[in-house]
This record gives sequence, C-alpha cells and structure tokens, in this order.
Amino acid sequence: MNDHSPSRSGGRAARRAARQAPLAENLRPVRPGMNGGQYKPLSDHDIQQIHNAALQALETIGLADAPPSGVAYLTGAGAVEGADGRIRFPRALVEDTLARANRSVTLHSRDGAHDLELSGTRVHYGTAGAAVHMVDVDTQHYRDSTVQDLHDAARIVDTLENLHFCQRPMVCRDITDNMEMDYNSIYACTSGTTKHIGTSFSEPDFVAPAIEMLHMIAGGEEKWRARPFVSNSNCFVVPPMKFATESCEVMENCIRAGMPVLLLSAGMAGATAPSTTAGAIVQAVAECLAGLVYVNAVSPGHPAIFGTWPFGLDLRTGAMTGGSGEQALLTAGCAQMHAFYDLPGGAAAGIADSKLPDMQAGWEQMCSNVMAGLSGLNMVYEAAGMHASLLGFCHESLILGDDLIGQAMRCVRGIEVNEETLALDQMAAVCMGGPGHYLGTDQTMARMQTDHLYPTCGNRMSPKEWVEKEKPDLVAGAKARKEAILAQRSAAAFDPQLDQAIRARFNIHLPI
Repeated sequence: MNDHSPSRSGGRAARRAARQAPLAENLRPVRPGMNGGQYKPLSDHDIQQIHNAALQALETIGLADAPPSGVAYLTGAGAVEGADGRIRFPRALVEDTLARANRSVTLHSRDGAHDLELSGTRVHYGTAGAAVHMVDVDTQHYRDSTVQDLHDAARIVDTLENLHFCQRPMVCRDITDNMEMDYNSIYACTSGTTKHIGTSFSEPDFVAPAIEMLHMIAGGEEKWRARPFVSNSNCFVVPPMKFATESCEVMENCIRAGMPVLLLSAGMAGATAPSTTAGAIVQAVAECLAGLVYVNAVSPGHPAIFGTWPFGLDLRTGAMTGGSGEQALLTAGCAQMHAFYDLPGGAAAGIADSKLPDMQAGWEQMCSNVMAGLSGLNMVYEAAGMHASLLGFCHESLILGDDLIGQAMRCVRGIEVNEETLALDQMAAVCMGGPGHYLGTDQTMARMQTDHLYPTCGNRMSPKEWVEKEKPDLVAGAKARKEAILAQRSAAAFDPQLDQAIRARFNIHLPI
C-alpha cells in the first residue's frame, strides 16, 4: 500500500474529500513532460536513410532566396552560395552544427509555474495555428476571428490542465494594421494566460515594438532575457527548399532580442513536398537542418525548436487532410527524427478536418494526438480546438480537447510493471478468504487517483442515469464551462498600472 493512499478511517465523506483534493504534481496520473517514444513507425535503417537523403538534398539542391544578411551568416559559417543563388550546405557543416546545437530548451512561463523542459522524448501539448474563422456551435456557422476570441482562447487554456502552452491559434481579423495585429496578439495572449506563448510577426520591423511591450510586461529587458515567456513561430522556409526572405529577417531580429525560435517547415505532401510520407519527412528535415545552421550562425546555441510540420493532402481534391492517418504518421515519423538528432522538436497533431466538434472531429483529433505523444514529440502543436483543416477554431472544442489530450497522455504514461503493480499479494488476499473482488480494497483505493484519469466533460453514466440527468449533451456542457471560465476575471490579467502604461504606449484593441 502506497504511503500516499487516502485513509479509510474517516468514512465515505472523508474519502470523497480526499479524492477531490488536488494531487501533488508527482502523483497526478498525467502531467507535462512525461516521456513518450514507445511508438516507432520508422526502423533504425529508415531513420538513417532519411538522414542521409536530407544531407544529400542540402549539399546538392540547397535552398534559394536567402536575404542578404542570411547569405552573409550562412556563407560565413561554411555554406556555399552557387552561381544560381542557391545556398548549399556541406555535410560537415550540418554535422558540426548538430554537434553544438542546443539540446535542452526551456520554454518559460510568465509565472514560473508552467515552464516546459524540451529534451529527449518529453511530451507537451498546446494550441497553435492561424485560423481565420471561429466556429459558432449554436448556429453551426463560421465567422471572422477577433482579438477578443484570441484573448478568450488564452484564458481558457490557462484553466486547462492538459494544455501546456498557448501558441496563437487564430488571426485577429478585426485589426487591419498588421503591426497592431502582431503586438495585440501578444497582449491578448499574455493577459489571458501565464503559460508559455507562441506568436509570429508579419514583417521584420514589427519585432521591435513587440519586444518593447514584452520588456514592460517582464519588468525590464534583463528580466525578459533571463526568462523569455514568448517564442517566435517562424515559417522561415517556403517549401520546396526556399527561404522565406522576410521571415528570415524576422527570425534574425527575434534571435538578437533573446526570443526562442520555432523553425517551422510546413510543406504539403503532394503539393509543396513529395507525396510520399518518407519524402515529405526528408524535405522537412532538410529544411529544418538548414534553419538550424542559420540560427547557430547568428547566435551559437540559441534556443531553437526543430519544427518539422509536413501536412497531408487529399490527392483527389487538393484539400488538406490534417485529420488523416497519413498526417498522424508524418508527425510520428518527424518525432523520431527529432529523437535521432537529440534536438527539441515540434510538429502538428490534433487537427480536425471536420467543421464541428462531432464524432469525426473526435476520431481525427485522437488518432494523431495519441500517435504524437507515443512517438515522444516534445511539442504537439495545434492539439486542440482546430477545425476545417486549420481554417476554423472552436472554444468548445478546445475545452473538449483537454479531456481528449488527457486520455492521450495516459497512453503516453503507459503500463508500469513492478512488484506492487503485479498485485500477487492482492490476488492472494482477495481470492483466499477475502471478499472475492477488489472493489474498495486499500490497494484499489490508494491507486484510484494516481493511476486513473477521469474525464471532466465526457460522461460515463449508465443509460438510466443519463436519462435521469436529462441527457446531458457534450458540446452544451463544454459551452457552459466556457461561459463559467470567461465570467471570471483573467488570472493572468496585468496589474492596472502596467496595463495603463501599455495602453498609453500601444493602440490596444482589446476592451478594458
């Protein structure tokens, strides 16, 4: 019997109170940063073939369209600019970069309570994306997403135990000025959650005002640099095998400002990446290796996330298939490549092609989220709330996704086999002179909370109880929970004096 098991001497009420009390972090059945890596769709030989193909692609094909500053950084590091303008990467340069790259990145939270350690096969789930629509579950219509929607999403994430970070999941379409949209996105997220934030920038010059705001929020540049709680999601390439010129300049500015960088390669298999799963992974790996060389040429050891994000495509129509089995395999294979390089990595999972939080969305989101976690992906992006192949975001689906991801994380935790869990002593006690069942035994009660995860929204009622409870609806329950969360003041809200100073300096669109 574990020494943390609840005592039975206080009766049923005492036991119920003990079960409802929050567990210590190390006793929770699931928690951020659990180790995955059990699922390996690629063999060791497969991984080596992909690695060699990526190095060959970098050495013989290279990448086009680097900005002049990037050309200088890369050629200074040992890359070669060809007469065709493409930058090629000798194998030795890539291998040297891999040898000195940062292998353990901490993504800081604003409050220090939700820091994420990215190393090995530690798994974390969160939001991401650039949805342009919000899903209205009442009318089943799509409308333009707003800064209020983004702020509300961050506030919801702040309350969800199984969402570990909040990368901006939608675009503020009610803000027409791109610079204002960029820094308002940061304001909306950071005032909504203290968990780590991810964001992007439209142009290189838009980084500076955002960094100024972040210095204000952090309490000064020194404090910001010590614990940067916002990272840059950077689409530094335009697949296939071209640098995104302005995004590269954004990346350089973010690196100089001390902001961690997600190197994001998002080719579409069959369109902007090879149609085969292996080929799409090769291209994504090659592009991200080029990005890794770039980052380390600007600032050796700078925190960077190896963001291989190849997406699936329905070759019948050309539509994206984020909820497909092929997408799940792409993500899991990429996670294996991150582990092979021993680099902090991220990829996309949990995307639904379904337009609403329905049964199709459930199977699509669960398939890739489980496989991503089991494969040991450090950062599972777009894991909750995303519909219509990333075009729509749904607050209710975000809340339901917390339950779904909790079950995925329980799969990641796996099966613990030791003398206690083999339970021979329990079998003997129950079967020889005992009650003949394990219900209510000390051992069962002791592990009730630490081994088992219970859904918050999902119900496990009998049909009879379900009728007696007036047939509770899953989406309606999520909507009620959303309204309860948003009825409370944001726990991450800024001090009034700081908020006033930010609003005096910047044109903040979010109402007070």
